[in-house]
Amino acid sequence: MGVSEPVETTNLDRYGNKPLPWSRAHERLKVDLSKLSTAAFLATTRPDGRPHSAGIGALWLDDDLYFTSGPGTQKSRNLAANPACVYSVRLEGLDLVLEGEAARVTDGATLERAAETYDRDGWPARVDGDALTAEFSAPSAGPPPWYLYRVAIHTAVGVATVEPYGATRWRFRA
Repeated sequence: MGVSEPVETTNLDRYGNKPLPWSRAHERLKVDLSKLSTAAFLATTRPDGRPHSAGIGALWLDDDLYFTSGPGTQKSRNLAANPACVYSVRLEGLDLVLEGEAARVTDGATLERAAETYDRDGWPARVDGDALTAEFSAPSAGPPPWYLYRVAIHTAVGVATVEPYGATRWRFRA
């Protein structure tokens, strides 16, 4: 599927800067999410309405955002009840927030491509049934196997931290 060009762009900048092009955020996602050192956070909602946020290792693959989570983690339990989520990341020169819905991926071909990409980027993941496994993962990920999720992005907000500055909201077809 992949995130295509936005269907709506809104300039949020109050200092006279032009709207940021989506291509700037898109390129940073492709480059920066190939580094395991890129810090990112996923926010979900507990069934009682309280928020939950957790650091995640994300992957940009085929113009889609993916992440892994153990089935017993709070984020996986939250997503099972409510797939709405917010992904926040500091990319090089751009703070970016992506809003959407996460869905578990069980397709073998996608799992294989994700495992290969994670492995190439430094995490030796491999497919195990309809999930991923490895010798290690983040301590907060729970024990293997780890589910793979894809986020269907409907809204993104970017704030440039280097020139050219600006703040922009992009909306996408869900």
